[in-house]
Amino acid sequence: MHIAERYTALNDLELWSRMQPITLAEMRSVKLMNRIDTKYVLGCDEVFELLERSAMAGYRVQHIDGRRAVGYDTLYYDTAERSMYLMHHNRVLTRQKVRTRTYEASGVTFLEIKDKTNRGRTRKQRVEIARSHFEAFAKDAAALDFFTPRSAYSAREISPAIATHFQRITLVNAMLTERITIDLDLRYTDVRSGTTAAIEGMAILELKQDGHVRSVMKELLRDMRIMPLKVSKYCLATTLTVAGIKHNRFKAKLRDIEKRLGGLTIITNIQNHNL
Repeated sequence: MHIAERYTALNDLELWSRMQPITLAEMRSVKLMNRIDTKYVLGCDEVFELLERSAMAGYRVQHIDGRRAVGYDTLYYDTAERSMYLMHHNRVLTRQKVRTRTYEASGVTFLEIKDKTNRGRTRKQRVEIARSHFEAFAKDAAALDFFTPRSAYSAREISPAIATHFQRITLVNAMLTERITIDLDLRYTDVRSGTTAAIEGMAILELKQDGHVRSVMKELLRDMRIMPLKVSKYCLATTLTVAGIKHNRFKAKLRDIEKRLGGLTIITNIQNHNL
């Protein structure tokens, strides 16, 4: 089956009948806005195997209007010099990302500020904004009031830099103490040049926990010989789409991804959401 067809079929998998659903309302207790994140890179076939193992381990799956895989549109803002990207590249531990995100299933859009501490914790703050302000959040007075005291940057010095689109499956354990997101069909666009790219067959899993506690999901991944791999969708997208950008550190990351997937196929000049 072509990979795009497999993504399309995600909402029709038989295994969903064996996995208890969880609604958006119930998920409010598992927000984990101040958390420790562990990331993994998986291949498409491994995602399907992991979902089977997760169903047997009692994980629940979020559903929105009956859909388990839902689309996300994200727009990352940065300075003209892309200083947020370069801080990450240069291993600055305390750093920030600013983005807007639209959840396709609900149509809700947020302005989000993500702060990474030097202890590895991620703190996310967000405010809902109008969909029409997705590409210009500063036009929303309430969003600007939210942004100004929380950001290390002024609204005037940042602008849209990288757009991403992906399909996300969200799992939660039975005790509601950890949340797992699996992002598939990822594609990236440098909005300043129009350059697009994707890595065929790659999925990014993120395990979000309040602290270092036992995780069945970590054990499932370990049994599948899938080890953590630190990867930023924003930095990966910038590396793949921005010509001439400093990316020495992320060359090694691409080699790690290639090794993890058993090969690396980069698709460019994507015209739509179908590979």
